[in-house]
Amino acid sequence: MMQLRRSAERGYADHGWLKSFHTFSFAGYHDPRFMGWGNLRVINEDRIAPGTGFGTHGHQNMEIISYVLSGELAHRDSMGHVQSIPPGEVQRMSAGSGVTHSEFNHAQGQTTHFLQIWILPDVAGVEPSYEQKRFDDAQKRGQLCRVVDGQGRDGALRMHADASVWAGCFDGDESAVLKDLSSRHVWVQVVRGSLQANGHNLDTGDALMMKDEAQLVLANGQDAEVLIFDLKPMLN
Repeated sequence: MMQLRRSAERGYADHGWLKSFHTFSFAGYHDPRFMGWGNLRVINEDRIAPGTGFGTHGHQNMEIISYVLSGELAHRDSMGHVQSIPPGEVQRMSAGSGVTHSEFNHAQGQTTHFLQIWILPDVAGVEPSYEQKRFDDAQKRGQLCRVVDGQGRDGALRMHADASVWAGCFDGDESAVLKDLSSRHVWVQVVRGSLQANGHNLDTGDALMMKDEAQLVLANGQDAEVLIFDLKPMLN
């Protein structure tokens, strides 16, 4: 089973300081057809205006990933972390038993463009934790690089969830294959450029949802950057 989720079909909110596309139902956007996929619950494509951001707020029992595309994201949390997340670095925060944090764009004249991703944990109430790591362009060039993983494999950030997140950049003849997926849910999210996923043409912001498919084949990229989610099957 494969189904396309086109960029223009996503939910959209314009708060002035924040412009956000919602892949799944979130806040004031609700679509019963898109409540999540496997244990993936949120992919918000956010653009934060200069000098603005999300004030201190709380989370519980969620694995939260930030993937910055341009600008920088300033992070501060109740665990004592004060970090700046530039493009190429990935953040993983396990909210667990409860954490508060804020996210801001302190740069003048530059919008912060990033993906906010939430994945349901396998265990509730864990001690909150935070990781951040750089993944160089060379690690993603023409291949898939595992950036977050439930077991921390291949040097990925480790989360408390049965899932893997892969990032890759593809252009021209570059291609990649992920196998042994027939028992998994898979979500393919193009974050820039265009490519083909199992023969489907995807442009910036488009996605392909898959289940009961043996493998994923990525090819024919045009300045493409893509995130792949290998997910625990659930009822959706």
